Amino acid sequence: MTAFLMPLLITALLGSVPIFVALGGAVLCSMLLFTPLDPMVLVQRAFAGIDKFALMSMPFFIFAANVMDRGGLSTRILKWTKSLVGARSGGLAYTTQFTCMVFGSLCGSSPATVVAMGRLLYPELRAEGYGQSFAAGLVTSAGSVSLIIPPSITLIMYAAVTGVSVGSLFMAGISAGIVYGLANVVYIWFYLRRHPAKTSAPSTWAQVWRQTVESAWSLLTPVIILGGIYCGVFTPTEAAGVSVVYCLFVGMFIYREINLKDLMDVCLRSAVTCAQVLILVAMAQSFGWFLTVARIPQTVTAAVISSVKSPLVFIALVNAILLIVGMFMEGLAAIVILGPLFFTIGTSLGIDPLHLGIIMVSNLALGNFTPPFGLNLFVASSVTGLSLSEVIGASAKFILVAIGGLLVISYCPPLSTFLAGWVYGS
Repeated sequence: MTAFLMPLLITALLGSVPIFVALGGAVLCSMLLFTPLDPMVLVQRAFAGIDKFALMSMPFFIFAANVMDRGGLSTRILKWTKSLVGARSGGLAYTTQFTCMVFGSLCGSSPATVVAMGRLLYPELRAEGYGQSFAAGLVTSAGSVSLIIPPSITLIMYAAVTGVSVGSLFMAGISAGIVYGLANVVYIWFYLRRHPAKTSAPSTWAQVWRQTVESAWSLLTPVIILGGIYCGVFTPTEAAGVSVVYCLFVGMFIYREINLKDLMDVCLRSAVTCAQVLILVAMAQSFGWFLTVARIPQTVTAAVISSVKSPLVFIALVNAILLIVGMFMEGLAAIVILGPLFFTIGTSLGIDPLHLGIIMVSNLALGNFTPPFGLNLFVASSVTGLSLSEVIGASAKFILVAIGGLLVISYCPPLSTFLAGWVYGS
């Protein structure tokens, strides 16, 4: 059965068949040919796969991200960040990275961050004399940190398939996301030593204060979301709902940049995005269930444990596999398919589930801008107006930089666990 299932799936993916069709079709064909199971079971497992409490937060965070984009919250965050670091040599490049990190902590979506920030910052980077390749690569890669910094939809998915606490994962994602983002900051610093950029006039304390006041409503969003979760005021799912209400209130009544017509458009865009994500999750869950029925995870786990005794070797193996998988598969599907498998093996080798989750999500964040199918590459191509091949070339150096950050995260477990242990006492 395995000899039929996996080649069929790989062939479908290489043939550009939509991922959810490839997953569901491979399972359906295998069920019909090799099992007595009724095909209706596939439908039942698909619905069961998205009937999870942790997934309830996903549509809310997607909706909140679209509201922030349309409601002017992202623009004000950009202006605030620029007032802090824009006066440095190459300040706009640093602004791009830090703004993507802040915006990522609000929306939890890497493509949404590339769209929102790329639309604003790419023209400015080019206008200030940054090379086309550097500007495009920075915009494409900087948005990937959204998968790690909470509230991350990918972290929520890992929690759903492994049972790890969402709150602990969010806390672990803060420190790891900062390390991942700082890898780009280090590269920007080296780049600017060879390619000096324009320096803006330094912001006065009065200007910084004014921008802080103007952006205060936007900057309160992560405080409300993360502060509410960590203080026990509400669960991550409830925090997602609160973020939607808060962002709507600010966008419609404080900044007044969203009217009823805009709200309908935001609702439509969010519904389409949710449908695309959830049908993928449903089929991926069905695929994962069928793998379990076929005892593939158990067989692979036994084989790996018998040959891999060292946690360090296993982490290297996970990194290698996910770097390849991330080139072809969307992060949520990869988490659903491989998460339970790696979780079982990792815990048997004594690896902290929080650390393992951060390693997986960091790999998949990198996969968002690795060719040939990294989603950020396609999004950045449409935002910048460059061809896909140009965006891929522009991202090459940033991919190497991100791999360096990934290795630091992978082999320094306290980066992923110390905040969660400090907050939750474990």
